This record gives sequence, C-alpha cells and structure tokens, in this order.
Amino acid sequence: MKTGTNRNIYAFGLGTVGRDMVYAMVTMYLIFFLTDILGVSSAVLWWINGIILLARIFDALNDPVMGVIVDNTKTKYGKFKPWIAFGAFASGIITVLLFTDFGLTGPAFIAVFGILYVLWGVTYTINDIPYWSMLPALSMDQKEREKIGSFAKICANVGLFTVVAGIVPFTAMLGSRLGSMVNAYTVFTVIIVGIMWLGQAITLLGVREQREAFKQEEVTTLRGMLRAIVDNDQLLYTAISMSLFMIGYVTTTSFGLYFFKYAYGDEGMYSIFAVILGISQIGALAVFPLFSKRFSRHSLYTAATALVVAGYLIFFFSPMNMIFIGAAGILMFLGQAFIQILMLMFLADTVEYGQWKLGKRNESVTFSLQPFINKIGGAIASGIVGATVIISGINDAATPADVTAQGLWIMKFAMMILPLIFILAGYLVYRYKYKIDHAFFKQILKELQARGDLKLD
Repeated sequence: MKTGTNRNIYAFGLGTVGRDMVYAMVTMYLIFFLTDILGVSSAVLWWINGIILLARIFDALNDPVMGVIVDNTKTKYGKFKPWIAFGAFASGIITVLLFTDFGLTGPAFIAVFGILYVLWGVTYTINDIPYWSMLPALSMDQKEREKIGSFAKICANVGLFTVVAGIVPFTAMLGSRLGSMVNAYTVFTVIIVGIMWLGQAITLLGVREQREAFKQEEVTTLRGMLRAIVDNDQLLYTAISMSLFMIGYVTTTSFGLYFFKYAYGDEGMYSIFAVILGISQIGALAVFPLFSKRFSRHSLYTAATALVVAGYLIFFFSPMNMIFIGAAGILMFLGQAFIQILMLMFLADTVEYGQWKLGKRNESVTFSLQPFINKIGGAIASGIVGATVIISGINDAATPADVTAQGLWIMKFAMMILPLIFILAGYLVYRYKYKIDHAFFKQILKELQARGDLKLD
C-alpha cells in the first residue's frame, strides 16, 4: 500500500473518534440527561420531544444546501478543511452548553433548549458534511476506500462505545467527587469535546486529497443540487436503504440505558454489555477488508442482515439473563458493523456514478445525504424513544419497580421489533434497486477517464 494511502487511513480515521463520542452523547443520552438527571416533567418532555423532532428535520433539510456550499468553496486549504475546523469548534462549545444546567424551568427552559439544539444541529452539520464528503477525494480505488472507510468506522465505534461503556461509571465517579450528577455530566461532556478537537486537528493536518485528479467544475446551483440528488437513482436508493437502517439502529441503541435500568434491573450491567458489543463491532469492522476480498458486497450484506435478524429475535424472546442477551447483542452488532461500512461504500461509489450519469462530480452534495439520513433516522428514533418512555410510564416511575409489565413490554417492542422491521425494509430496497457492483464501477471509471473527467495513475 502506498505511503499516502496509509497516511490518509490513519489521519482520516482518528478524526472521527471524538466526533462520534460527541454525536453519541447528544443523540443517545441527551433525553436520559433530561429525564433522569435534570428530572424534567412529562409535560416539558413532550415539548422537548417535539423540538428535537422538528429541529432534526429542519437541520436535515439544510444538509444538501451545506453540501452545495462546500462544493462551491475554493481556498488554498481546499473546500473541505475550513468548514471541518469551524464546525468542530462551534459544535463542541454548544454540546457542552446542552449538558449544562442553567437553573431554568418551564417555558424559559424549553426556549433555551430549543435554541441550543437547533444551533448544535447546524454547527455539527458544518463539520460533518465536509468531513465525510472528503472520503471519495482520498482515493479512487474501491479497496483503498474500503480500508480508509473501515478504519474510520472502527475509530467512530471506538468513540461511540467509549461513551456507551464509560458514561455510567465515569459520571458516577465524577458525581461523587463533584457532589452532583448534573455537574458530572457537564464535565464528562467537556472531556469528550476536548477529544473531538484533538482528533479533528489530526485530520486537518494529516490527510492529503487527490485534488489533481479532478477537473475544475462550474459552480453548483440549488437547482444543480436537486438534480444531483433526484437524477442520481443509485444515490436515492442508497439514501432510502440507509435511512431505514439508521432508524432501526439508533432506536435500539437509544433504549440501551433504559432497558438495563428498568427491564434488566441492573444499570451497572449496561457498561459491561456495551464493552462486549463494542469489541464485537470493532472486530467486525477490522476484518471487513478480509471478507470483502473473498465475498461480494451483496453476499456480505445478505449475511449481515441474517445475523441482525437472528440477534433481534433472540434478544426479544430471551429471559433476563446476560448469556442470552449478550449472545443476541453480539449477533446484532456484528451484522450492523458490516452494514454500516457497506452503506458508506455504497454512498461513496454513487459519487462517480453521478459524475458518469450527470456529468458533474458532487462529493459534498452526495455525502450531505449521510448526515441528512442520520438526522432523520435519529429524529424518528428520538421520537419513538421519547413517546415510549412517556406512554410506558417509565418517565413517571419513581423506581424501576414502579414500571408495569405492560410498560416493559411496550419498551421491548419499540426497542426490538420496530427496529427489525425498519432494517429488513432497508435491505429489501438495496436488494432490488442497487446495481453498482465491482464490474460496473470499473466500467464507470474507465469511461470517466476516456471523457477526461478523471486523471488516474
């Protein structure tokens, strides 16, 4: 492997450790912070739930616009890095503010929360879109992209599962020292934001783009943005499939702490469970390039989906025993790890497909759909979690014992059966609509070179 590729693998991947720590903190634990740490009422929580849903939809709709802005940016540092730097700094500051208690209640609390949450979504987007849309500019080779993407996803999962596994013990330790769980969550958030800034600095200083391979293109207009999305049929099918998967995946993970606190009855086991799943998922991502050499992406996606289905079914019907729950979790997250990296590769390949079909290369507009998908998926997942916590009686329960058997069943159904339906639907969209295999992609590159749109060694 070339030195430049090695440099890009590590510099790009390390940049996402802290990013995903921050993202996990906001998308998975903000509602828990509000309900179980700040103790907001159900009346306020309904408002918060609505704000999160609407804010994420609003922010998601802005993602393609940010893609246009990035694609039209021309600086001596390129079009990606300036936005990555600004977005990382601003979103980090606002993340800390979201996990800070200003002593507000009622309408004042709702208003301040709404403003901060909208700003967080906008600033995280400013970082997220140029970060991931830089991936296709790092290599034109599918296998090299898989190595860069796999390591990036490994780093992302290291960050995510560090938060998942560490949030209970670290906040408990900080809480005992600081005398307040609210302050513990604030300090914990400050730490992970610092990690994000360090990782992003490594990316900004380390990655090298293949700018010389691409011809100078005209400015992308808003009409051109719509055409780049709507007329790229493979991008649309990938987006639909990814959206359905993300709704299921984020819904399940967002229920994790609630499940172990109220259904399993031991909140401390959540961290142990997270470590097991984290090792499983990171291991799956590490061996993905080896499997991709021997099996087609179609075969890998089918096998991964089968693992996920088996895991969900075992999880739903298993007794409250960590042997069964742990085995189910391993199956689910092994499969989900493969699906995550495959989705990223499908999305990357639609960049060249769009250039081949439409005559224009739009990395950032294309990759703006990834955060769009994540936010829509996260918004729907948060809506499911928030509504379930209220309807099941969990938010009004003084202790875990106060939650009824019916309430627990409602939570398990929303955590396991609904996500499984979404994930299966996403697989079916891919199975019958996505057509960019290895042979077709090589043909696309060959024709782009012949047209003078790409300059490859």
